[in-house]
Amino acid sequence: MNNKTVLITGGTSGIGLATAIRFAGKGYNVVLLGRDTDRGLRAVKSVMEKVSGAKCNYIPCDVRKINDCKNAVEKAAELYGSIDVLVNSAGVYFEQAIEDMSEDDFDLIMDINVKGTYFMTQQVVAEMKKKSSGVIVNISSDAGVHGNMLCSAYCASKGAVNLFTKAMALELAPWNIRVNSVCPGDVMTPLTEKQLEQYPDRETALKEMKSVYPLGKIGTPEEIAGVIEFLCSDDAAFVNGAIWSVDGGITA
Repeated sequence: MNNKTVLITGGTSGIGLATAIRFAGKGYNVVLLGRDTDRGLRAVKSVMEKVSGAKCNYIPCDVRKINDCKNAVEKAAELYGSIDVLVNSAGVYFEQAIEDMSEDDFDLIMDINVKGTYFMTQQVVAEMKKKSSGVIVNISSDAGVHGNMLCSAYCASKGAVNLFTKAMALELAPWNIRVNSVCPGDVMTPLTEKQLEQYPDRETALKEMKSVYPLGKIGTPEEIAGVIEFLCSDDAAFVNGAIWSVDGGITA
């Protein structure tokens, strides 16, 4: 057991949950943050079932609210003494033409994807600076690297995450805090399943989704979690301010 603690926003499903299981398997104390308590408790149970002896807790948190972020970080620090790793995995995605985008929908994307990442980082940094070490991984998207059809607001939000990552990498380096981002392509998560359900023929839609990738497949949460875990390891001690495309080559 390494007695390190990882805090994961959006940790109750998809990439966040796969990351939780991965870190629990490496002996980390795992703290999951999310808005749905029932789903959060199910996620904790899943981690405990998959990893014998895992230490895992759920703390309710809406990353759009600064006080929620502050309280979650304080509770996590009380539970385990410190926070060594932050994974900003909370996010929202939907497709919409620019002329159909309402102010409320725009604010939802920006509040979760950008504001949530920003202020959760702000609160965690105060803890990491106390011991002059830490790692932050922001989950961005291939849409933060190149444009996607009908995704103008989402692309803008993930582009912001990538440049925020670079700015934080510079600002926090004096405290030995590394900051990187991971940019997945399509990954088979509940969010992707919801997207596929919008089509009359799910299997045809999935086949078309896979066809645009050079590798002929979309990613799994576990594949993304493996990259996140590497970036937080000592093997990646010289990786800072990097934007890692983990997208089957779609942005190559």
